[in-house]
Amino acid sequence: MRVFLAVHLPKLPLEVFQPRWLSEPEHGSAVLEKDKVVIADSAARMAGVQLGMKRGGVMTLSPETVMYERDLTRETAAQREVGMALMKFSPDVALLDEATVIVEVGSSLRLFGGLLALCRQAKAMLATLGLTARISAAPTGHGAWLLAKHAKGPGAQRVLQLASLERALLPLPMLAVPEIRLFADWFAGLGCESIADVRRLPRAGLQRRCGEHLLDSLDRAFGTAPELFDWLEPPPTFSAHIELPDRLEYADGALFAAHRLIVQICGWLCAKQLAVSAITLSIEHERGRQALPPTLIEIALGEPAWREEHLLRLLKERLHRVELAAPAIALRLDASKVEPVEPDTDSLFPEPGGTPEDHARLIELLIARVGDENVLRPAPTADHRPEVANRWVPVSQAAQKIALPESLPRPTWMLATAMRLLMRQHRPFYGSPLRIMSPAERIEAGWFDGELVTRDYFVAQADDRSCYWIYRERISSRDAEEEPRWFLHGLFG
Repeated sequence: MRVFLAVHLPKLPLEVFQPRWLSEPEHGSAVLEKDKVVIADSAARMAGVQLGMKRGGVMTLSPETVMYERDLTRETAAQREVGMALMKFSPDVALLDEATVIVEVGSSLRLFGGLLALCRQAKAMLATLGLTARISAAPTGHGAWLLAKHAKGPGAQRVLQLASLERALLPLPMLAVPEIRLFADWFAGLGCESIADVRRLPRAGLQRRCGEHLLDSLDRAFGTAPELFDWLEPPPTFSAHIELPDRLEYADGALFAAHRLIVQICGWLCAKQLAVSAITLSIEHERGRQALPPTLIEIALGEPAWREEHLLRLLKERLHRVELAAPAIALRLDASKVEPVEPDTDSLFPEPGGTPEDHARLIELLIARVGDENVLRPAPTADHRPEVANRWVPVSQAAQKIALPESLPRPTWMLATAMRLLMRQHRPFYGSPLRIMSPAERIEAGWFDGELVTRDYFVAQADDRSCYWIYRERISSRDAEEEPRWFLHGLFG
């Protein structure tokens, strides 16, 4: 079953300049084309601004209304951004006239929990992009396009059967079909007002009077003729740019705009069936004689990812730690490294404690929050002396395998400097007398670099069952009558 989702952006010319996530001007905004108002927000209309009004009239009625010159290039770019983001639901995306995007989602309904759930997710995504949209669904792309623009009520905007689609389209005004608008006066003279009135006219006469394009358009909308679309082709590499509406002094303020870029890259990744393992966010500064290079935020992921929530969380943590050297005016997001995505494996018995991907996402979040230099992993060196062998490096560094004696106990935490223990009744004491629980492990090394150590290590247990790694200094080179010295060197978890 083919199901088309149509996303109509009725306020696109205005929202190109004034996204929804920005505060609207107090006295309203209006977009002008050829010195005439083509769209105005609610505040401007309350002040008396009407469609078709000239600039002089707007200035007379509401001189504080913010006016913008329509920019078709920016509108097309915004529509393409929406199409790129909607590729999260299906790779079959097409850009149609009058600020409408359609997506063929028939194969994706079960994946996203049904049509209603998919529509809710699409609306949330468009709200993230700062756009207002009307969403409809129909078994034909042109039918969904008409419903998104003119149908009233959610029940009339979402139909899945051709019979229901016909009942929803017939009451729509005839001027909803672009091919009819050229002959609007002729149809009005015949008393036609709706699409149903036009369809009742003889086909032969319509074809002679209006040509084949009008009938073909109606047939495609009602599902009696095949549809051909120019599907949007995702670029081979991803790089998206967005200009900020105002100068930003703090990096945290760029999160809302960066979220728009994250939504786009996730749609691109889904369409290309890729996962990203490294992304770069460039924060561009003001240009001038002393222009500064962009501030780069490079995020390397331990495991390839493509989910919006995870990428946004990492970017949020990194932006929180960045201090801008100069105000920001634009953002650019690049997919530095991508690779084919591996499908999830749904096992009958999931692994307790999460999957390796869950662990990798946790490590990535910690690195983004506290910095790579503060998230460490053990990297022991090949030396018998514990204080030399105990070494920690950032988790991003490649691991080196070192052969260690697996049969001997080693503590989880090592003290940077061994602590000398008290002696009571010829026994080492640390909160309570310590009882030796293991045979001695003799370590004698360091003669080659002048740092000779001669020790006997033991596992000791206190009265509260806590276990410690302690050692006793060898007394062969000292006075044998002197009591041996004991040191605490590690703690077992």
